[in-house]
Parts: sequence; structure tokens; C-alpha cells
Amino acid sequence: MIPSAASPLDRTLAAICERCPVCRQARRSQAGIAFTLVKRIETSLCPFCRAYERVHGIKAHERLPSAPPERS
Repeated sequence: MIPSAASPLDRTLAAICERCPVCRQARRSQAGIAFTLVKRIETSLCPFCRAYERVHGIKAHERLPSAPPERS
């Protein structure tokens, strides 16, 4: 999905998703309870996750392309 012109409200809501501890854990780990939870609720319940997708063009549980993979 290509990001469309995001409104100021979309950017504000996406910023909340960027700071959300559950979403951050899901993006970081790409597995586990947080990942499953975010993957299931992001498009149906969470307005912050939906705004994150509109602003960044990727789902809230997906790692940003520029982010390095986490070391184990």
C-alpha cells in the first residue's frame, strides 16, 4: 500500500501507535502474544493502528524497512 496524503490528525494518531508499548513490541519481535494481538486488532478496533498504516504505508505489526533486525 502506498501512503496517501496523511492529515495532521492521522500523523498525530500514528505517533501514538509509534509509542504504544504493545505495538512497539510487535514490530520489534515479529512473534509472540503482542504480535498476534496487534495483527488481529489493528484494522478492526484500533484507530491508532489504522492511522499508522495510512501514514507509513505498512501495517502496525510490520517492521519499518529501515529498522535493523533485532539480535537474539
